[in-house]
Amino acid sequence: MPSKPPPVSEYERKRLETIAKNKALLRNLALDAAATGLAPTKTRAKPTTRNTKTKRKAAPKVKEEAPAPRRVSMRLRGVVADSEVAKRKAEEDVEERRQFEQAKRRRVTGDLKVEDILTNGQSWDGTGNFLRGVQPAKPYERTFDAEAGKKHSDKEVKALIERLSGLELWKDVSPADIKVTPERVYSLTFHPTAEKALVFAGDKLGSLGIFDGSQEIEDPDDWEPQITTMKLHSRTISALHCVPADPKSLYSASYDSTIRRLDIEKGVAVEVYAPTDTTAEEGVSQIQISGSNPSIVYFTTLQGRFGIHDTRTPAKKTPPTELYQLSEKKIGGFSVSLPNPDLMATASLDRTLRLWDLRKLVGKGSERTPYFMGEHENRLSVSSAMFNYAGQVTTASYDDTVKIYDFGSILSSASIGTDLTPEQMEPSAVIPHNNQTGRWVTMQPQWQLNPQDNIQRLCIGSMNRFVDIYSSTGVQLAQLGGDGISAVPAVAQFHPSMDWVGAATASGKLCLWM
Repeated sequence: MPSKPPPVSEYERKRLETIAKNKALLRNLALDAAATGLAPTKTRAKPTTRNTKTKRKAAPKVKEEAPAPRRVSMRLRGVVADSEVAKRKAEEDVEERRQFEQAKRRRVTGDLKVEDILTNGQSWDGTGNFLRGVQPAKPYERTFDAEAGKKHSDKEVKALIERLSGLELWKDVSPADIKVTPERVYSLTFHPTAEKALVFAGDKLGSLGIFDGSQEIEDPDDWEPQITTMKLHSRTISALHCVPADPKSLYSASYDSTIRRLDIEKGVAVEVYAPTDTTAEEGVSQIQISGSNPSIVYFTTLQGRFGIHDTRTPAKKTPPTELYQLSEKKIGGFSVSLPNPDLMATASLDRTLRLWDLRKLVGKGSERTPYFMGEHENRLSVSSAMFNYAGQVTTASYDDTVKIYDFGSILSSASIGTDLTPEQMEPSAVIPHNNQTGRWVTMQPQWQLNPQDNIQRLCIGSMNRFVDIYSSTGVQLAQLGGDGISAVPAVAQFHPSMDWVGAATASGKLCLWM
């Protein structure tokens, strides 16, 4: 049996209690000092051996950050407590601290290599080649010398440069005086008549403005433009389309999910298309009417779907609309080939231009789509795609380029289910063009539908507040401007056959060159 420890005397017991209390007190003092930052920092003991070869590693350099705003008492700042000034100072301190914390969360310290932060499997060639010489927007600074262009070796191109560069603003009237819509213009088109310039413009809130270029100006100082405005849709009018075969009709598409046909003679806007299921409404981003059969309406949606709607088919008997999911993201532009209406091009936020064969459907059920022929991937998203009668497609991309693809010879002989090679999908011309429009401007290149001289050309708004015109080979033909253009004439459009160009700004002002 182990022996019991001897009893502790009263004196020894009190001594041990005092020692324990002192230790507890010292421990609490040390904790308080550490909390207030007064505790001494720990230092590493020096090695006892002098001849050691071990060296301490240098600490990595830390990038200095801006210090947080320091708090200073109201008394030291000379502010009376509980006064209006004191309350205002307190609110300013809170806001300053909040902004500092937000900036700190956003900031990433240290250098970043582009190769490490590129996404979607992109690569970097180390040269910044994608800039292609495009400079920031410089209002009213011309980037095209018309006089130099008139010396072009090609006689046809030379004559076209001279003719288009000679276009002037309509009757010398400032665009600031022609407010064609109440809000920002999203879509614009000409009526196909060659007797007068009749311009239609659709705006952000669903208003349609109509400007008649044949009106006379008796007194320029007391002149107000005659503009017809109507509330055609409840949301943005994203596209307008006139058909030469049906000149009395104007088709409009809107983000309110509907397509309407305005009968210009009768003054009636007929609802051509609306989704049957109101819970599945999708904004319509673009439309095109079949040139050979005006009863067929093609359209795309903000949810990446493509639709074919037959206006002759009663909805009660057979579903008149076929819908196909072609992209997971918005289809910003599409075009059915004019020489071959069985083929179609789409441009999407997924950075691709794609070609489709409408003669063949693949897949089953909701996954059924037209036959996919091929695609070309851009560095950034593509906002438009448009065919001309020569079988060429033009696109605008946020990589600051306007591209032209020549599919004329390929598509004319394409059989059903043809697969195009990557080489066949490459653009034939790449035009450097500042497309950094931001959220307030929309720019898309537009071909002239039926040029009288059969020379294919396109127009697109310029961030320098001009309208640029290019040939189908990428040669610049003109740069249209004038006095009174106070904003980017972004939404630009050719008349189908005449040398007239219309363009509208984010403030609803119309520029018309004739």
